[in-house]
Order: sequence, then structure tokens, then C-alpha cells
Amino acid sequence: MLYERSHYRIMGDRSLLIELGDNISPEVNRRVRELSVMLGQNPVEGVLETIPAYRSLLIIYDPLITNTRVLQHQIEDLQKKSEVIDIPEPKTVEIPVVYGADYGPDLKWVAGYHNIDVEDVIQLHTGTTYQVYMIGFTPGFPYMGELPERLATPRRETPRTTIPEGSVAIAQRQTGIYPVESPGGWHILGRTPMKLFNPLQVPPALLEMGDLVRFFPIEKGEFEQWHQ
Repeated sequence: MLYERSHYRIMGDRSLLIELGDNISPEVNRRVRELSVMLGQNPVEGVLETIPAYRSLLIIYDPLITNTRVLQHQIEDLQKKSEVIDIPEPKTVEIPVVYGADYGPDLKWVAGYHNIDVEDVIQLHTGTTYQVYMIGFTPGFPYMGELPERLATPRRETPRTTIPEGSVAIAQRQTGIYPVESPGGWHILGRTPMKLFNPLQVPPALLEMGDLVRFFPIEKGEFEQWHQ
């Protein structure tokens, strides 16, 4: 549900969390993006960084310059003046994926959990256009939704200590891609040869909040050719 008025929460001695709703939805996430764009276009004195998430925006500020009470008033004033906020049109990115085998060790388990064929899992996963709700966990990791209800799957009971770079995974009704080798508790369906994060590029992350993503299946040979 989208809140009629934003909720403000103090987070430590230099952070203010603004919550715009109580659930994960495109509508709430759009409001987060609008607020993020608004603050980017109208810099507020003392604000050092803004970090958007599913349903909230975290503001990091300099406590020697401003405080939470002043920030709240300034942000509310900006929201009243900015009735219409133009946010950038999302880009659509198509992501190739090798599903199953060593690339997707959980594909068969997910199919068994839902009592469907492996091909059905792939079709369900590739048949949806996903919105990038936020970037987090590791640099460039996109949290995307929503998975089809038939593919909603709980997290693994025991997380893996190492997941290969490029692994495409699901948990609950979210799907994501591991940009770097890291631990993780999501079910791995496959792997993409695309690089999601490069600190030497501008911007360093392939995907950003608001982007749209579609997956399409490729064969193992195509994966190897991509790398070569």
C-alpha cells in the first residue's frame, strides 16, 4: 500500500529513512524513484548521498550542517512544489542465460518443488518482463520482480558460501543476478555471460533502478563463445 504521507525514521546519527509504502509494488517503487530524482534535481544542503530501495529512500547527511527535523521540512516543501516529476524512461535489457546443469544446479529442484517440468521453469522465467526494483547486496546486484506466482520459491534453507559470477537465481517472487562471486541463499537456475558490474566503466553497473529486463535461453557453446 502506498502511504498518503511519507513515514520518516531516524537511522543513527547521520541517516534519515523515508518510507513511501509498506509493500513491494511498481507503484510504490515509482514513488521512490520520483523522490530520488527530485532530490537529485534539487540538492538539499547537507545531504551527502541518497540510497533508493524497494519502498524507501535512505538519506545520508552531514550532522554538522543539518538535522532530521530540518531535512523533513525541506523534503516536504519540495514535494509540495514538485507536483509532476519526470523520471527517465527505463531501458530494456535482454540477458542471455544458460539454464541447468553446472550453470543452474537448482533448476531441477525448483521444477520438482512446483511439480512441473524443467522446460516449464525456463518458459516461466523467460516469459516475464522484470522491473529492477533496487540495486544492492553486492555492487550491481539487481533485485527484480515479479516472478510468476507459479514460480514463487522460498530461499534455500542453507545458503551457499560461493556462487559464481553471473549466476541467475530466484527467491520468493524475486529474481536476481550475482555480479561477482559471493555467498548467497537464492536458487540458481542458470548463468549469464554478461558482465553486470565493471568499476572502470561509467556507470559501473549494467542495470539501474527502474530498468526492464528480459531473459532468453542460450546453449553452453554460446556461453563459451561469448567469453572468447
